[in-house]
Amino acid sequence: MISLLEKNGITIATPIQKEIIPAIIEGRDVLAQSETGSGKTLSFAIPIIEHINHRDGMRALVLVPTRELCMQITEEFYKFSHGKHIGIVPVYGGASINNQIRKLKSANIIVATPGRLIDLLRRRALKLDTIQYLVADEADRMLDMGFIKDLEKILQYLPQQRQTLMFSATVSKEIETLSGKYLVNPKHVRLESKVQPFFLHQTYYKTSNEKKTPLLISLLKRERELALVFCNRKRETVKLAKQLVANDIPAKCLNGDMSQQLREKVTNEFRQKKFSVLVATDVASRGLHIEDISHVYNYEIPKDVESYTHRVGRTARAGKKGDAISLVASGNEMNFFRQILFTYKGDIVLKDAGKIPIERLETTDVQPSRMKKDEVVFERKKTEEKAAPRPKKEESFSKKREERTYETRNRKKRFGSRFQREERYGAERAEHPFSRKKNEKKFSQKTNERFRKRKKREQFPLEKSNEKQFAPPREKKEKKHARFWEEQWKELLNE
Repeated sequence: MISLLEKNGITIATPIQKEIIPAIIEGRDVLAQSETGSGKTLSFAIPIIEHINHRDGMRALVLVPTRELCMQITEEFYKFSHGKHIGIVPVYGGASINNQIRKLKSANIIVATPGRLIDLLRRRALKLDTIQYLVADEADRMLDMGFIKDLEKILQYLPQQRQTLMFSATVSKEIETLSGKYLVNPKHVRLESKVQPFFLHQTYYKTSNEKKTPLLISLLKRERELALVFCNRKRETVKLAKQLVANDIPAKCLNGDMSQQLREKVTNEFRQKKFSVLVATDVASRGLHIEDISHVYNYEIPKDVESYTHRVGRTARAGKKGDAISLVASGNEMNFFRQILFTYKGDIVLKDAGKIPIERLETTDVQPSRMKKDEVVFERKKTEEKAAPRPKKEESFSKKREERTYETRNRKKRFGSRFQREERYGAERAEHPFSRKKNEKKFSQKTNERFRKRKKREQFPLEKSNEKQFAPPREKKEKKHARFWEEQWKELLNE
């Protein structure tokens, strides 16, 4: 283990590692409050790897809120378990569940998100009876995402004799009640904020919503290193990435609407420096560990101080310097940012946006549309290419389809179920509502004919001369028979 740590450039333990690793070795439960970049992953990964053998079976379960954090912790376990042949399986949504079930047969350590883990437990594809170590990383984030019921359900499947480790950026009342319910005599570890003015330079600009994008583009063109731009809305990441590409800035977006495979692809390309700007939502604020990020931009201001802390924690890591720049518009954004200014107490410096030369903004021809799942790469589109108008056939077809659905809906309301139609019209005419329209038409035609004939008879009564014409066939036959016998009797009498 020491050789692996030296190989990865880790020679001195962080403060949280000095506190937590001895407590885990002693077998105590731990409740630790620490921020991103403090080295907490290694603080629980190193003792778990040292105490697990590949023949022991399933021994450790690590619960995380997001897929990105799941993949990051899995990579750390892979990196520092080299040579021990330990089975480490990431379990998260958006990937093939059959492949995960197959890999779980040889797993010693599971790194999972709560949703997919409950799905596997319901399918009975997983048993947690042999778990010795339970780690809940980013517990506050899991509670914010509504995983409290899922956590309690998962804890029911675990044995009572286990070692529980809980890590959180903030220790709220909910986390205290949760730790008091499931942790036994835990060791409390609280560290000061990792964000320090010496390493992280924080500034902000007062601007308007119209001038925000040109200001961001001019700032990005001045710095050609890796930059992370945060937005609050998924659709805004797509729109902003297109505008940056149109202005000669290589950028891609990352949000929750993208498939897991594409999210991993974008993250790896950004890590390999194939493009310099990543526009992301708060998905990237936790669990995204990428070195050499020099600048973090808050294009849209977060609504709470905790989200801001996690965003700016993506830079100035491992003793390196970084810049956090916020673009604040008037209104609600300024109200949210006042809370951040009050919390950091003078660490964030105001800069004048008028001193920065703003270039002319080149707009994209394609308007922002609904986000497609497979839309990740935003190449610059030529100004000559225009979005083709929708063909008229599709419009007419959609209109016909809407009219058809409207008719069938009204027909069902009118005619009801088959049982109701049998009572109303009889069994012969109680057909499906789709064929009722034709039958109704035929029925109305027949009734109209009968009504018309009856009305005509009442208005124009038949004369005696025309009585034979309208007499029924049986009556005609009887009269003919009577005339025949009358003629026969007359002939006999004459003779």
